[in-house]
Amino acid sequence: MTRLPQIAFLADGRRLHLQDGPIDLIIEANGKAADVHTAYEAAARRFTGLLDELCTELTELRKAAHPQSCVLTSVVACRMHAAVAPFAHDQFITPMAAVAGSVAEEILGAMLAAAPLARAYVNNGGDIALHLTASERFTVGLMDRLDGRGVMRTMAIEATHPARGVATSGRHGRSFSLGIADAVTVLARTAAQADAAATIIANAVELPGHPAIRRCPADSLQPDSDLGPRLVTREVGELSDAEVAAALEAGARCAKGILERGLIEGAALCLFGEMLVVGTRNVVRDPSNRPRELAAA
Repeated sequence: MTRLPQIAFLADGRRLHLQDGPIDLIIEANGKAADVHTAYEAAARRFTGLLDELCTELTELRKAAHPQSCVLTSVVACRMHAAVAPFAHDQFITPMAAVAGSVAEEILGAMLAAAPLARAYVNNGGDIALHLTASERFTVGLMDRLDGRGVMRTMAIEATHPARGVATSGRHGRSFSLGIADAVTVLARTAAQADAAATIIANAVELPGHPAIRRCPADSLQPDSDLGPRLVTREVGELSDAEVAAALEAGARCAKGILERGLIEGAALCLFGEMLVVGTRNVVRDPSNRPRELAAA
């Protein structure tokens, strides 16, 4: 039997909250009142049963993605595979690396198919699918770590910018990370692409074998983890400024390679209060005007 998700407006009366198991969405749409109402109804309809769709293919979704072939069948599962496939040629990645962005995309797509909107977003735990018409913009608050509360910078995405997906990954997030990044925020043309790339880049912010980094097998923390026995980061001790810079540069090399392949529009990498920006200098703003950026491409 299909579960009934929680569907309610937030206290401001503008944003819709949809929650079912681990999927937790905040949605806002702008446009004519009747169109916004229609879009929200479409979002709620599409959301109902979506988790069940994914659960029927969960065994395959937790397996390493094949770079060419896909045995998945549902629309969202296939989108997840398509987002991670470009990275599956030379490294381990499962479709689960793109689940949050893919779900956000699906719900936004249902809204836009139902009604014309001037601006809309679906935020799935920080992985965001965007819709912007001419002259509209969306501002993203960048946090120096995923479990923090303060915003250290902002990204302003104009309608003329090609990015319509934003995702953040790192060792403090809901999912395990192989790297040591506090947070890696990625802009891409879709939320699924941003989600997959953020995972890969966060994994690349790394200092292999460093004694201050404590790791343990993912399946020792979560028996059904798609990462199996792979070592995930649990704690990062004191690092020198040079070591922080080296780890960020390692992540930046990965991000630049992905940028050159046209898979992302840019990324901001954070570790121990330092930020390195790749390809997004024109949209990143530091309200404090502090010279915290190590480098930029």
